[in-house]
Amino acid sequence: MSRSRHLDLGCGKFPRNPYLSEELYGVDSRALHSDAPNVHLLQADLVSQPLPFEDGFFDSVSAYDFLEHIPRVIVDREGQSVFPFIRLMNEIWRVLRHDGAFFALTPCYPAPEAFQDPTHVNIITDRTHEYFSGPSPVGRMYGFEGNFNVRSVERVYGEWGKNPAGVDKNDRMKRLRRAVRGKLTHVAWEFVANKTSPATGESRPR
Repeated sequence: MSRSRHLDLGCGKFPRNPYLSEELYGVDSRALHSDAPNVHLLQADLVSQPLPFEDGFFDSVSAYDFLEHIPRVIVDREGQSVFPFIRLMNEIWRVLRHDGAFFALTPCYPAPEAFQDPTHVNIITDRTHEYFSGPSPVGRMYGFEGNFNVRSVERVYGEWGKNPAGVDKNDRMKRLRRAVRGKLTHVAWEFVANKTSPATGESRPR
């Protein structure tokens, strides 16, 4: 029986494992090492390189305070426009199995946290997920080839959004007060990879 696998993007030295998978993988722009059992760290520049894994390898993927660092548009050596964020979302979809989960926590417009770091070049809004989900994702026009079903999209306050289970019920009133004051700083996405063919309902090869 295969072991469940999770991938954490931009993992640093301590990759997250929100779905408690048996094997944990992390990708970072730096070369890192872990002595922990069943933890595998790889180096890759996800602005310019694909994820170094085969199709459908993971049961789940996470990205904590990471997507905001991926440029939306760059110009390659041939002078052509390239869309690294779109390409990364394609890669996340590719390495997930059908019905595999993607969880992302990202500073969200209009919170100052979305802008104050000078390396934040990709501003996420309440509607960015529409480019990657639904019957006809808007991102198709820019080369998005995958498809995600939305399990949840929720505005959260930093630390409270770091679990796919959502905000603890005991924090609901605190969250409501922060919402009134405009202090919900992040958006939490939880998507499910849809790899069925729209025409036949059968699984797509990727």
